[in-house]
Amino acid sequence: MTEPEVLIEKRAGLGLITLNRPKAINALNHPMTLAITDALRAWADDDEVRTVVVTGAGERGLCAGGDIVAIHTDATGGATGADSPTGRFWRDEYVLNALIGRYPKPYLVVMDGIVMGGGVGLSGHGSHRIVTERSKIGMPEVGIGFIPDVGGTYLLARSPGEIGTHVALTTARMAAGDAIAAGFADYFVATEHLPALLDTLCTEAVEVAIAKFATAAPESGLLAQRTWIDACYSADSVEEIVARLQAHDAPEAAEAAADILTKSPVALKVALRSLRSARTAPNLETVLNEEYRVSIAALSSPDLVEGIRAQVIDKDRKPRWSPATLAEVSTAQVDAYFAELGDQELGLVSND
Repeated sequence: MTEPEVLIEKRAGLGLITLNRPKAINALNHPMTLAITDALRAWADDDEVRTVVVTGAGERGLCAGGDIVAIHTDATGGATGADSPTGRFWRDEYVLNALIGRYPKPYLVVMDGIVMGGGVGLSGHGSHRIVTERSKIGMPEVGIGFIPDVGGTYLLARSPGEIGTHVALTTARMAAGDAIAAGFADYFVATEHLPALLDTLCTEAVEVAIAKFATAAPESGLLAQRTWIDACYSADSVEEIVARLQAHDAPEAAEAAADILTKSPVALKVALRSLRSARTAPNLETVLNEEYRVSIAALSSPDLVEGIRAQVIDKDRKPRWSPATLAEVSTAQVDAYFAELGDQELGLVSND
């Protein structure tokens, strides 16, 4: 018998959700998304569930993101748009992200190991977010010609200063201290204490259980570099950001500029506009609605196909972006990503 890709059970007052694709670092697919959504909706009014606990099977990470090979298959096969398999997956995934963001019960997620892309969508909007010394958290989308989604731009835009812009445009990985400083996580618990934490949650309230095992987080390297990060990334265009980074005397700034220039030029420009838009959005639902438009547009873009090919399919790490440079990306090309979808809009409404 093949094990389910998501293990769902109730035990001792807990609703336990375990992502169960360890060989794929628990990459999220459509059936998994629907199973998690069904469980959360059922437990919202279930008196037997006090706290939801989300973990990932295996030692490598909570979730490496969405199943991008399936996305590549759709895009190369011409299955694009909101009614494509990928379009329907994203719709249900973003609905789940919004559900997590407003969940009426404690939602504790263990962000151990790798947590990328869709994994951030499952964790970053939760009420109690645990990181460990093994946590590596990031939004790597612009490196495959895509744009941060799953409410990622909402989190990135609310990070201190311009840290979120730096993380988005360079695809930098955040360790535990960085993730807490950037607003992606709340508590640091060493991996050796995770089993005891989960056991204690069976008998104690979530805050009491966490307090027994959480310790001071490691210092954040990103916070320590805010001077040059804020100075460079506050520019209004990707070109100006790169120019400021290249001109700055901090060696990390030059490294950041070099990293940015390897990413998809059009994805970089769309991502910056998404981040600036998310910064003034009133709630997560508004951001998810816009991210859905952007994601559907990206599904038809040559850079998403090419980025996944270079990083995941052929693994030559030599994407041929189109347009190839920032200067060649027109305002009209960026605008097209934000075009309304008519009756295919995501259409999330907040309860504010």
